[in-house]
Amino acid sequence: MPPLLTVALIAVLLLSALTDIRWQRVPNWITFPGMAGAVILHTAFHGQQGLLFSLKGIGMGLGLLLVFYVLGGMGAGDVKLLGAVGGFVGPDGVLSAFLMTALLGGIYAVALLLMHWGARKSMRQVITMFRALFLTRSVLAVGGSSGSEPKLRYGVVIAVGTLASQLWADRLFGS
Repeated sequence: MPPLLTVALIAVLLLSALTDIRWQRVPNWITFPGMAGAVILHTAFHGQQGLLFSLKGIGMGLGLLLVFYVLGGMGAGDVKLLGAVGGFVGPDGVLSAFLMTALLGGIYAVALLLMHWGARKSMRQVITMFRALFLTRSVLAVGGSSGSEPKLRYGVVIAVGTLASQLWADRLFGS
């Protein structure tokens, strides 16, 4: 990946992670310019082939998380962030980022539940969530938001998962 694309991707991921930590959201002022910047840079570097590469990555990134958003398990900012990631790394790269993010997100979620509630209550909450998901097709059916539930910062997980997958594949600082 050309250095300018690497810097832009890292900037989008860092801003997204910081805003998710601070305000529990990944705002449009990061995701939309991220997508547009990826398309513009890839087109500038690789012409029509770069344009298609970036657009396919955006489409795949949005598509991979869309079902989780529809089911109420994630925010729209997270979906758009993975779309922006796809714009930078393309369809294969965003699939790798998604898989690494899912793995890290699962570990993070389990650790967060165990730290917040302990093993027994965490297991009850997970069972309740799965019952609600399969009976109502929404994880939002699991109680209200009392503020006592642990908050999963998925923008942070997407940032870490993307960087890890790109470093693992030697795409981030490779040729």
